[in-house]
Amino acid sequence: MTFRPKIQLLLVATLVFILPALGAQAQDHAGEEKSPAAEASAPEDENNWQEDVDRWFGNTLVAPLASFLFYDFGTGPRANDAGEEISPGWLGTSVPFVVVWLMVGATFLTLRMGFINFRAFGHACRVTRGDYDNPDDIGEVTHFQALASALSATVGLGNIAGVAIAVGTGGPGAVFWMILAGFFGMTSKFVECTLAQVYRHVAPDGQVSGGPMRYLSQGLKEMGLGPVGSLMALFFTVLCIGGSFGGGCAFQVVQSLGVLKEQVPILEDQSWIYGAVMVFFVGIVIIGGIRRIAATAEKLVPAMCIIYVATAILILAMNVDKIGWAFGEIFRSAFEMKSAYGGLLGVMVIGIKRAAFSNEAGIGSAAIAHSAAKTAYPAREGVVAMLGPFIDTVVICTMTGLVIVITGAYNNPEYAELIASDQGAQLTSKAFGSVVSWFPVVLAIASVLFAYSTMISWSYYGERCFTYLFGQKSSMIFRLIFLVFVFLGSVVTATNILLFSDLMILSMALPNILGLLLMSGKVRKILNEYWAGYKQGKYPVYK
Repeated sequence: MTFRPKIQLLLVATLVFILPALGAQAQDHAGEEKSPAAEASAPEDENNWQEDVDRWFGNTLVAPLASFLFYDFGTGPRANDAGEEISPGWLGTSVPFVVVWLMVGATFLTLRMGFINFRAFGHACRVTRGDYDNPDDIGEVTHFQALASALSATVGLGNIAGVAIAVGTGGPGAVFWMILAGFFGMTSKFVECTLAQVYRHVAPDGQVSGGPMRYLSQGLKEMGLGPVGSLMALFFTVLCIGGSFGGGCAFQVVQSLGVLKEQVPILEDQSWIYGAVMVFFVGIVIIGGIRRIAATAEKLVPAMCIIYVATAILILAMNVDKIGWAFGEIFRSAFEMKSAYGGLLGVMVIGIKRAAFSNEAGIGSAAIAHSAAKTAYPAREGVVAMLGPFIDTVVICTMTGLVIVITGAYNNPEYAELIASDQGAQLTSKAFGSVVSWFPVVLAIASVLFAYSTMISWSYYGERCFTYLFGQKSSMIFRLIFLVFVFLGSVVTATNILLFSDLMILSMALPNILGLLLMSGKVRKILNEYWAGYKQGKYPVYK
């Protein structure tokens, strides 16, 4: 499906005229309520071009988007011009609707699918291992390659930086809510990736295109909700393109840059050099499409996961006597009414938000990669996709959280500035480095690899959505814009990029979760048929 030129012009007009107007409006009200983005982007040196770019990014993109995409149930903490809190909001903390939406949706789907996230865990491991791979099935990549491609987009700086930001801001209890969100998110991932297989489109040349933009439009059309489905698909597509530029691109650059600066001092004043280098290497890969991305991810993801997890295990083994205490602190803090950020509700919100940003369950992005897997059974790829949130959040994020809690980095006054400026990757580096002196060097390398693999996978997600709107011939235009945001990640502040990334990626859940809920009955029927066949031994094992 390609939208007509009038729709294209409307989208361009929205970006060129409406957003800057909203940005100006947000600046007009800055005296009443100064946004975090505006504060973060205020430059000290008006003649510094990097600060000018950062200020434009915050005022023109971040501030206006935040004003209408993140409706806040709790109205959030309000501060005066001096930065003093004058009202904590009626709930005592900020509670964005999208966070509630993600958790309620994941909980409902887990119940609706009969806790498939636990029932099918062993089967998912066997499918991923290749036991059921049939070379004659339609698709572009194997089950393992599809999972690796999806993980290369989720296992990244969200695990390193996002966890540190969550614990540093909300305290140890945020880890508990991240783990819980990870378990429930497994079912969201199952449902969206099953639907992606059902409604994927296979072109004559074998190229597969699928994801929320297709199952929202086609699936809801089958239910008699065609216009609603088309509108939701359009909304998701625009947000996913923005998400690829933000969390899938610029966020990865700025967080890996923060760690790399410690090892390469020249980047402190010339950060744009890193951006230029990343533009070159990302540009080489994204020209090749999903097959090259899958082949690259298949090699990079296991290697960088092993390096990072092995070091985390080493640190935990060296502090084995503190692990029990750390889990106790995490559990106690998770239900503490008074904590680092807004009490119980505030910590819960932080944990769920960072988990969703990290594993993207319910966001719909991974469904684009899993739609390309070779399989004759949509539910089979769904169970493979469930492993993503488990590996990403339940395993890797938990390890990161434990190290940060055990080392006490989250409440070390020396690192307060890193927490305040959302430099999560640097905080994790400090935490690991306090136990293993040489680890910051390893983490710097791993961060670059995490960032690189995430960017090449998210470029595919964004490109699929871009061509869905503007046609296949527009691919090169998207790739060039994507590379621009790679460079922007090296010159815009971490806080502005984090806010923009949250806005884009988390808001993708608004249309996606609604679609999953509406089509959950169809998925449950598909699951029941597949699971009955599996229990009866109807599916051949090839290995």
